[in-house]
Amino acid sequence: MEKRTSVRENGLIWFGAGVSIAEILTGTYFAPLGFGKGLAAIIVGHIIGCALLFLAGLIGGKARRSAMETVKMSFGEKGGLLFSLLNIIQLLGWTAIMIYDGALAASGVWAVGNWVWCLVIGALIVLWIMIGIRNLGKVNTVAMGLLFILTLILSYVIFFKGSVLNVSGEGMSFGAAVELAVAMPLSWLPLISDYTREAEKPVAATAASAIVYGLVSCWMYLIGMGAAIFTAEADIAAIMVKAGLGVAGLLIIVFSTVTTTFLDAYSAGISSESLSPKISGKWVAVGAAVLGTVGAILFPMDDITDFLYLIGSVFAPMIAVQIADFFCLKSDRSGQAVDWINMAVWVVGFALYRYLMTVDIPVGNTLPDMVITAALCLIVSKLRKKETA
Repeated sequence: MEKRTSVRENGLIWFGAGVSIAEILTGTYFAPLGFGKGLAAIIVGHIIGCALLFLAGLIGGKARRSAMETVKMSFGEKGGLLFSLLNIIQLLGWTAIMIYDGALAASGVWAVGNWVWCLVIGALIVLWIMIGIRNLGKVNTVAMGLLFILTLILSYVIFFKGSVLNVSGEGMSFGAAVELAVAMPLSWLPLISDYTREAEKPVAATAASAIVYGLVSCWMYLIGMGAAIFTAEADIAAIMVKAGLGVAGLLIIVFSTVTTTFLDAYSAGISSESLSPKISGKWVAVGAAVLGTVGAILFPMDDITDFLYLIGSVFAPMIAVQIADFFCLKSDRSGQAVDWINMAVWVVGFALYRYLMTVDIPVGNTLPDMVITAALCLIVSKLRKKETA
């Protein structure tokens, strides 16, 4: 009998996903808004993003299919392949970005060279992949316990030993800040089903995943924003050095990078299995970790905001179509080659997202884009039924 993951195991997986140097660094962008408005933008953005994360994970949990297999239910067998390829590309990008950020931060604590830390982090990610998602229970429990304690220490250093300072820099609007807060949970939409599909209790496990990730991600954003406001320091490694965390700081950096990036590489492997049953997801995941390590060594990846918005414009309308199809229309189009109508709706949603990026909306542009795209999907479905009647 296939082993199912418990609610606790799913929660631990998504705790690890949330504890991330990339999320802390993104949080520093909120500092010019001030603590009150910045915190409000972080919370609003995560409520929106994690509600969508829950719905996306629930599709995979109920259908017992991986994320990219659920995409085929809306866009057809061949249509789903496009999103599988796009997902693999974005996951490779995330793998490289996470390793790059982790290595840069680790090098700030112990300067042995960025490339050395890239290799160390990459090797640990490969080890996590080889252990496998079903055997990570005890390892993850220990790693998460350590990360929890160490991030508490980091939070204490920032919020109780720092003092409010004037933060200079180019500010962003509240709506743009909300969108940047939505962006991180949104980046996990195309892969949460890879983990909820194996849950013993799909609804409870998906809820635990979304809630745990949302709370931890808010915490990471808050650490980044707090670091910039209370210590006038955007470099998290410098804060750890000033705080005298030393080895503890290195542990936070390295293990938070590994536990987050492992999910990206692992899901790249699962997504590749939807391209062909002959592909070994585990070895593609290892390959993704290796390629990500090489990319992190060779290329600079300091500003990821454009990358985040590109992910949003591709995957927000995709998930909107899936949500409308699965929960409202209860349809399964995986028997078709390509559902061109839903594909056209996605193209409209993609173009709409790019347009909305030029408009300042208080709730960001992901939510209005998804509402309009989902509504369009429902309208088109009614017209489709009339034509076939």
